[in-house]
Amino acid sequence: MKPLSTAAMPPAAPASGEPNEFLNREVQWLGFNERVLAMALDDRTPLVERLAFLAIFNSNLDEYFQKRVGGLKRQIKAGLLARTPDGMTAEDQLKAIRQLVLPMLARQAECFKQNIRPALRDEGIFLLEWEELTDADRARCEAYFRTHLFSVLTPLAVDPGHPFPFLSNLSTSLGVMLRGPRGAKRYDVPDDDGEDRLQFARVKVPEVLPPWVPINDPDQPGQYRFVRLLDIIRHNLDDLFEGMEIKHAEPFRITRNADVERDEEDAEDLLELINQELRDRRFANAVRLEVDDSPHHPMNRFLLGELGLRQDDVYEMPGELDYTDLWTIHGSVSRPDLKFPKWTPVVPERLADEDANMFDVIRSGDLMVHHPYESFAASVERFISEAANDPKVVAIKLTLYRTGPDSPFIPSLIRAAESGKQVVCLVELKARFDEERNVQLARRLEKAGIHVVYGLVGLKTHTKTAMVVRHEPDGMRVYAHVGTGNYHAKTANLYTDLGLFTTDPRITDDLVELFHFLTGRSIKRDFKHLLIAPISMRRRFEEMIDREVAHADAWRQRGADPEDPKRPMITAKMNQLEDQRMVRKLYEASNAGVQVDLIVRGFCCLRPGVPGLSEHVTVTSVIGRFLEHSRIFRFNNAGDPEYYIGSADWMYRNLNNRVECITPIYDRAAQQQLQTILDVSLQDHKRAWEMDADGGYTQRTSPKGADPEGPAALGTHQYLMNRTRSADE
Repeated sequence: MKPLSTAAMPPAAPASGEPNEFLNREVQWLGFNERVLAMALDDRTPLVERLAFLAIFNSNLDEYFQKRVGGLKRQIKAGLLARTPDGMTAEDQLKAIRQLVLPMLARQAECFKQNIRPALRDEGIFLLEWEELTDADRARCEAYFRTHLFSVLTPLAVDPGHPFPFLSNLSTSLGVMLRGPRGAKRYDVPDDDGEDRLQFARVKVPEVLPPWVPINDPDQPGQYRFVRLLDIIRHNLDDLFEGMEIKHAEPFRITRNADVERDEEDAEDLLELINQELRDRRFANAVRLEVDDSPHHPMNRFLLGELGLRQDDVYEMPGELDYTDLWTIHGSVSRPDLKFPKWTPVVPERLADEDANMFDVIRSGDLMVHHPYESFAASVERFISEAANDPKVVAIKLTLYRTGPDSPFIPSLIRAAESGKQVVCLVELKARFDEERNVQLARRLEKAGIHVVYGLVGLKTHTKTAMVVRHEPDGMRVYAHVGTGNYHAKTANLYTDLGLFTTDPRITDDLVELFHFLTGRSIKRDFKHLLIAPISMRRRFEEMIDREVAHADAWRQRGADPEDPKRPMITAKMNQLEDQRMVRKLYEASNAGVQVDLIVRGFCCLRPGVPGLSEHVTVTSVIGRFLEHSRIFRFNNAGDPEYYIGSADWMYRNLNNRVECITPIYDRAAQQQLQTILDVSLQDHKRAWEMDADGGYTQRTSPKGADPEGPAALGTHQYLMNRTRSADE
């Protein structure tokens, strides 16, 4: 399966005429999201989970339009004419985005209407159109409208006395075209014939009610029957516009720009700056208008004029207007046979004794945990909770980039502060789309007496680190956790992430210095062991790549045996790869004979397999039940391999504009864990995709004779679940 190729994009070669080194970031991101959509199209995915992947695809696209399309539109408005490394202007990219998104939306709709929906019906799960409802169903809908909707809905007319209403980001509305009684004069939208003039009104669909309403028939136990909330409102509009003739009603949805510019350098109060950005984003310009696939064009022209959009900003949705609504169905249907088998994370063997002191466990040797295969609650949450309760602990320091609304860490930190411990929490206010939650979190922590730091001006603090200082007989000892994922209990069950617990002074000494850098603004020039961005990470990674290139000379002199354990090799796993300097360093390594195997879940701007440029580079993407989020880096180092994990991708923003932390892994058992993860990901022939030189992806198929219990047949996630479970038995 090869859903996307940049070969279909407008040609864009550099002025020199040389083969293009880089693929377009925006196009490659859409390729990633199409691989997400492929999970919904794949009948190997459990039926109800296919609904979830339709919703995830939709949610990803919403964020993309807010951030990336919004940013491109801001460039155009500012008159910026710069081209991307692959030669495209902002206008070129907007055209390419539309060209690629439209067929994806058509495939999404076809999959839902022609495949998933009928299959659900066969299982007794009915997502009903209004025309399919029985008289009894419609009576239930009428009752629901009267009891739940009539008093909540607010019809807003547009006329000289009522301006066009504010439309909130990603909200769904019903646009209604009305004709009043004869003699009424408040008409402002021409009808199709250009003569009659109709009045526009908007009805917002309430977000506090489920978008799919259950209307189960008591005479049909075991069935699930749903109707859209939108349809219930649409077919009861007469009650809202009594005395008016409803000529047309059409749902629509707008997306606003989230790429709001800010100037941190001149900000006197970062907290107030973020609050202002949130206010600005709420009223930011619209960047997309979604309508159904039978649009009323006079209404659309009216909406475009009011929103300041062009016709190319309108997306006619051939299926559902908002597939994220399908999360309601996913959560409401209790059919384990139609979902992924329930997975309960395993408690790591060394932490199985709940009564044991966790600090004793860590002091006995480094501990690596792999979520969600291994329990986040029994490891990371326990680490902070025990630190809060332990009378020997004198200080806890933690970075929070994203965390859930019911985070278990917050009560622990507050309890620690109330017991007299020094608690420092760096809350990154600038975490995109989590700003409001983080502002509220920061205020709550401050009220509890916790020292809250808001991050560094001009930099996002993205590192995932925690340290605990404990008073022990031989003095103060620092216990550290360095991870690849956020301190977020919910995503820890959905994202694959790694965390290292250690008391190794090589790491903890550097971590103490890192927190001094974050909280005290120390001007730290280098770290001995940790790779810290923006200080030393880029340089250290480039040095390790150069070292592999140097080893390649000796390897070639030995005969360049590909089975040689000292063969120069780089294996790196990350979320996305875009930084031009890092890409060029990898091209340099490939040309020197270094084998470079990249596992990149999201977009990748490097072109693999190009003769004379990247013929020794492979790119694999794993998309499946869990979201691959861990970052792992391995450098073979002439047979004495070095391993690293941390928070940073090889992106310009991670290496230059964020505070990131990558830690070396010295423990041999932990190194073997990392090697297993890398090997399994590269051997996956069920959920893995291979990238070609044009940026297209082909899904692997399991080879004949593959071990049915191996990663090639089972895929990365199922294999690692089985492996973790068997190790626990």
